[in-house]
Amino acid sequence: MPHLPQPPFHSLTPTAHQSPNTQKKKLSTKLFPLVFCMGNADYVYPSTSDEAEAAAAECNNNDNNNSSHSHKVAIPPPQPFVKSLKYNLKETFFPDDPLRQFKNQSPPRKLLLGLQYFFPILEWGPRYSLDFFKADLISGVTIASLAIPQGISYAKLANLPPILGLYSSFVPALVYAMMGSSRDLAVGTVAVASLLTASMLGSQVSAAENPQLYLHLAFTATFFAGLFQAALGLFRLGFIVDFLSHATIVGFMAGAATVVILQQLKGILGLDHFTHATDLVSVMRSVFSQTHQWRWESALLGFCFLFFLLVTRQFSKKRPKFFWVSALAPLTSVILGSLLVYFTHAEKHGVQVIGQLKKGLNPLSFGDLVFVSPYLSTAIKTGIVTGVIALAEGIAVGRSFAMFKNYHIDGNKEMIAIGTMNVVGSLTSCYLTTGPFSRSAVNFNAGCKTAVSNIVMALAVMLTLLFLTPLFHYTPLVVLSSIIISAMLGLIDVEAALHLWSIDKFDFLVCISAYAGVVFASVEIGLVLAVGISVLRVLLFVARPKTFILGNVSNSGIYRNVEQYPNAATVPGVLVLEIDAPIYFANSSYLRERIGRWIDDEEERLKISGEASLQYVILDMGAVGNIDTSGISMLEEVKKVTDRRGLKLALANPGAEVTKKLNKAKFIDNLGPEWIFLTVGEAVGACNYMLHSYKPAVNDDPHKDESAV
Repeated sequence: MPHLPQPPFHSLTPTAHQSPNTQKKKLSTKLFPLVFCMGNADYVYPSTSDEAEAAAAECNNNDNNNSSHSHKVAIPPPQPFVKSLKYNLKETFFPDDPLRQFKNQSPPRKLLLGLQYFFPILEWGPRYSLDFFKADLISGVTIASLAIPQGISYAKLANLPPILGLYSSFVPALVYAMMGSSRDLAVGTVAVASLLTASMLGSQVSAAENPQLYLHLAFTATFFAGLFQAALGLFRLGFIVDFLSHATIVGFMAGAATVVILQQLKGILGLDHFTHATDLVSVMRSVFSQTHQWRWESALLGFCFLFFLLVTRQFSKKRPKFFWVSALAPLTSVILGSLLVYFTHAEKHGVQVIGQLKKGLNPLSFGDLVFVSPYLSTAIKTGIVTGVIALAEGIAVGRSFAMFKNYHIDGNKEMIAIGTMNVVGSLTSCYLTTGPFSRSAVNFNAGCKTAVSNIVMALAVMLTLLFLTPLFHYTPLVVLSSIIISAMLGLIDVEAALHLWSIDKFDFLVCISAYAGVVFASVEIGLVLAVGISVLRVLLFVARPKTFILGNVSNSGIYRNVEQYPNAATVPGVLVLEIDAPIYFANSSYLRERIGRWIDDEEERLKISGEASLQYVILDMGAVGNIDTSGISMLEEVKKVTDRRGLKLALANPGAEVTKKLNKAKFIDNLGPEWIFLTVGEAVGACNYMLHSYKPAVNDDPHKDESAV
């Protein structure tokens, strides 16, 4: 039988001057209090030994004098319902305790802190320095050079007027600079949200046949997206976005990027008509059914600029100091493409151009919002879906760069900022914006210090709107397609997918499902499929928790999974099981059946090996953070099963919440407080001793009358 270490007791150590016989007797006498005082009561298992009776008396006498000899599981004092509810709500919705800064503050100070919470610029603004401005000026001008061509490109992708891409890089950036907590996030439109807008609104209203209604619905969708985003932040519901797991985002973004690239074949090939569907089969059918309309001039121009953009991006990737090369490449492509078309009159040879862009700042669009329309539900649905995707991308990007600079951003505060800028944007002719990765990466690499870089970018876009929009008249659409394709290739993260495969096959399945759903069905179906599989996995984690046998790691009092530690020793006759999850109604039936199967397997193993029969079952409850009434009923049923089979059930290391509920349900009284142990080691030590001192009565037929219960 393997040696099981007992808890350390100085009184068990024999002194040097004692004779061996005296030492042996002293050790034997002291062993009984050690074992019998380990439960939740001063309990001595029946014995006819005089030594056991003496030990029991000594245990009772010494219990109050030496508390270190008795490790009892404490039952938490009852808490008032209102206090308990308040605590649970606080832990759910306010885990970061944002109100702690208001404690013991004067009313004027509380007002200032409240304003600083919603407008962080009031906090860091007074400390702003000239050195910071120099860095932010360079960053702002750099991201403006990227924002202008990308904004125009993504607006075209959303089937909206190109000028809206510039509008959306002006007002929202100013709002975020005042309300955002990220120093590195660069605000603007994104390809995925643009694609979703085109796909979801386009399924109900044609942008070509009814452009005015389509535009108004886009503004309305942006309004509801912002409202939804801000509400999530205000009501501290940011955890909803957490259902978009990393695997889901990787697959969805890659699928959306693939769909966007396929959509750009229209611009690259110079096609006038194209399918509104986004799935791979429909796009390929549309492309190859119009081979007679392919324009080689447009294709040649597109591939040349795409090659230029990819080369500059690779150059900057290998030489980070030259980040500005790839950042300026899109604007350089627009300028070169416009000059080429202007001097060669390429628009007369089938190369499509942007055309006239309206000069001036954002016009108000409050009157364009559609609240009474048969398409209102479509706008709301589009707003919620695009809003969630935009939040997930913006917060993930912001946190990534915050980690590099060792500062923290508040997710709920970011939701309020992003939501507010979209609500304001919808009233000023903007469509959905967030913090795109490509633009934020350029902002980060350019050395930005604060959100002032967004203000600089907004001012640069403002000057463009006031004076430079006529220069974009001759910008070829094929250049915009090349810019979009170049940006989208960066979203197809093959390395991340392979990483998922190597670590977690289920995560890889989620990733591939999201990708396949987007590419072969639609963006909405892909998103729903990915989220559905992620939620299914959460349910599986809850409904099918892990249970495993524990063994003693040699020369320690530690008990671990025997599959992870094959050399961990088990005690014949004692089965130690760990339940690795809270016990709820969703998993209680499974756990009851699984524990029963563990017992059957152990009894069969002992029978085959010829070892002593199973006598004790110990459940390690250390990982059980909570339990409901169904879980308690499950434990009661397990106890009935073990009693029928002549086994004794013991619990080890139950947490405060679990202990409190078990006590209220009278389960502790039913089980016996002496069978509740503080640690697995104490439980095993007690059972191991009793195996050698007393053999519980065992039914002749353990399974007899099983059906009677």
